[in-house]
Amino acid sequence: MLLRWLVISLLFLSFQTAAQRSFFSHSDSLHKGRLTGVSVGVGTVWSGSMIGLWQFWYKDAQSSGWHSFDDSRNWLQMDKAGHFYTAYKLNQLNTELFQWSGLDDRTSLWIGSGISFGYQATLEILDARTVEWGFSWSDLIANTVGTAGYLGQQLAWNEERIIPKFSFAPSEFASVRPSVLGSNFHETLLKDYNGQTYWLSFSPGTFAKNSRFPEWLCFSLGYSAHEKLVGSEEYFVDNDGNEYFSQREVKLSLDIDFSRIPVKRPWAKTLIKQLNYLKIPFPTMVFRNGTIVGSWTGY
Repeated sequence: MLLRWLVISLLFLSFQTAAQRSFFSHSDSLHKGRLTGVSVGVGTVWSGSMIGLWQFWYKDAQSSGWHSFDDSRNWLQMDKAGHFYTAYKLNQLNTELFQWSGLDDRTSLWIGSGISFGYQATLEILDARTVEWGFSWSDLIANTVGTAGYLGQQLAWNEERIIPKFSFAPSEFASVRPSVLGSNFHETLLKDYNGQTYWLSFSPGTFAKNSRFPEWLCFSLGYSAHEKLVGSEEYFVDNDGNEYFSQREVKLSLDIDFSRIPVKRPWAKTLIKQLNYLKIPFPTMVFRNGTIVGSWTGY
């Protein structure tokens, strides 16, 4: 998760810091300066993040020959949802960057898809040569589905109608196992799946012709975990004898597609659209273990 957010943040930062007023409009024809800048920026972030990850994560890990391991049942598949989300957003972001440089939409889409899949696959290769982890086929599948999720929508509809989003709120369970789930906000944001929710937001107005349903107003389906304290076990007892039974959560809420908010200025539209990375708070129905629980925010 740390690397996912690092890559998204760095790519988004590079997207923003070059800002001139004309920056926010796509070039009508190939702009060699923009294309060079985007290509160098993506390559720099890719290689730089790998070097940094090696120094801080893999350098001290015990090396081994290439091997795989099956973690498909761990953490109620919340980590797979994270892989899906990251691959999808990396594809979208890189596609839009190359479109901004003046490449045609189809070429930009295939380049973005290649970068998304290739970057995530690089991480799996690094994992495959460490004793503690290994190459995860289920991670690779989640990466592939996430990359294909954006690619498929663009090929089918030439627009995004189903939007993956993310939300987080600190949970009460991180304090039970802080060494695993995190001891502060930044750690729990990355490690505590009980506080994370992955959403799919969609508007009926984008699927029905001549619909009066506002295209910016969405329904949102979320997935999360509850009382999940051990990756491979569904049951945990703390030192005080308190018992925890992991449970899946499915959520139903409302949301907003900020890319469809009717604003005319390119800079405002670009900035507002970035809010689509996150799910905003709305009253939510939470389905957990055969019961329905209400939440004012859905977090």
